[in-house]
Amino acid sequence: MSDPQRIVREEPNASPLRDLLQRLDLRLVVAESCTGGWLAKVVTDLPGSSAWFDCGFVTYSNAAKQEMLGVRAETLSIHGAVSEAVVAEMAAGALYRSGVGVAVAISGVAGPGGGTAEKPVGTVCVAWAWPPGRLATQRVQLPGDRDGVRRQSVALAIDGLVARLKDLV
Repeated sequence: MSDPQRIVREEPNASPLRDLLQRLDLRLVVAESCTGGWLAKVVTDLPGSSAWFDCGFVTYSNAAKQEMLGVRAETLSIHGAVSEAVVAEMAAGALYRSGVGVAVAISGVAGPGGGTAEKPVGTVCVAWAWPPGRLATQRVQLPGDRDGVRRQSVALAIDGLVARLKDLV
């Protein structure tokens, strides 16, 4: 697990992501669990997002993760829904189902309940998939209440993808 960290900018800003995706002529798909579509909302708040945003999957239940994104039951059983292994499969599944080139997947324990000793409230896993065939995951521990954890998760997802796409420019 990464060292606990606070995402300094709690207000997600998708403008840098939009600029990179347009420059690289890439489209985005998102697969969300704990954020419940918030990432898709933030990116589609920008005018003209249909030029670079393809679709989003909100897969709150394990059954939805399996059916919509192809997450394996074995992966969920061994690692749990909030894990780097599951978000990696969510991102891969989102790419496969959409046919676009860039994906972000998020799963976490936003609270106020649901945490365990191994995965306390604020545990969030994010996966990024981008060309050519690259995949990265990160597990963080975020502070705050449900709204704060979810907001920071979206910012982390966007900022992480921007950092990775900059290598393609």
